[in-house]
Amino acid sequence: MTLRVGITAVPTTATAIDYVVEAERLGVDSVWVPEFWAYDALTPLGALAVKTERIHLGTGIVQLGSRTPTMLAMSALSLQSLSDGRFRLGIGTSGPQVIEGWHGLPFARPIARTRETIDIIRMVTAGERVSYHGTEYHLPLPGGEGRALRSAATPMHVPLYIASLGPANLQLTGELADGWIGNSFFCETANVFFDQIAAGAEATGRSLADIDLTVAAACEFTDDVDEAGRRHAAGYAFTFGAMGSATTNFYNDAFARQGFGDDVAEVQRLWRAGDRDAARARVPIEIGLRTNLIGPPDEVRRRVRQYRDCGVDTLRVGPAGATPDEQLATLAELIDIVDSVNRGE
Repeated sequence: MTLRVGITAVPTTATAIDYVVEAERLGVDSVWVPEFWAYDALTPLGALAVKTERIHLGTGIVQLGSRTPTMLAMSALSLQSLSDGRFRLGIGTSGPQVIEGWHGLPFARPIARTRETIDIIRMVTAGERVSYHGTEYHLPLPGGEGRALRSAATPMHVPLYIASLGPANLQLTGELADGWIGNSFFCETANVFFDQIAAGAEATGRSLADIDLTVAAACEFTDDVDEAGRRHAAGYAFTFGAMGSATTNFYNDAFARQGFGDDVAEVQRLWRAGDRDAARARVPIEIGLRTNLIGPPDEVRRRVRQYRDCGVDTLRVGPAGATPDEQLATLAELIDIVDSVNRGE
């Protein structure tokens, strides 16, 4: 099995675009652009499509509900054409904080919304006439003057990746998606995610091997492992305390299923009580260390082997560094390590 390296980037400036171009030169396989409540994920990829030649271009992720499925399909076809087939459409339900708070849309029935969005996108990109009646979307709109249309764009396959954490959404990923956009991931408990994806895949005659399994991890080369692990762990306090409501936090649920339920519940309580420093200090250092690549080169090499051996296909890396040059240096060292692990060294 060959492990690939991708990066997460926000290429909204000339400097940031140059960073991705240099990452491509180093041998990075893919770049993933996030979307939350700052820049969108699609526009920067248009710039990258004409500035790069080989690297795969992915959204990590587009928030479902923020665009109609047909509008999302149109954007995907545009980027697939601009990039000569290098585009990967990563989608996800996000959460009520963003969908209801930022977009002003109801968050209800996210699994149905994901399934129906994929159905419609695949109809559009295959060049089919779009007539669809689900629970979330109706095309054409019943009782109106519209009629079923077929895209005037050239049909093209667009690989679809789902960001999923909960069991039902993981099974949907296995059933429908070309790839998985994973996070909150420990190699030691990979089965928490992979068993559900595999079950969904097998229900439709596929296997886990048919799905590109991508996982996020920061990379930092350092001899002070405890300091770096503690710092990365502290960063999760915002995730546990603010990325969701008091009752709906998919990240907390994912960590709970991996044995950290009491820890994340207490971090969330402290954060919501306003004691942010205590919340940061309460995150176990194991979370910072086991979700990232931290340590001297030999330790990073050991962890890279763990990711490859547990079945991960692509590491979506955030390399440490205060400047793009420092980040590229970290990335170059990591790629050398991954290449050597792939050679069996």
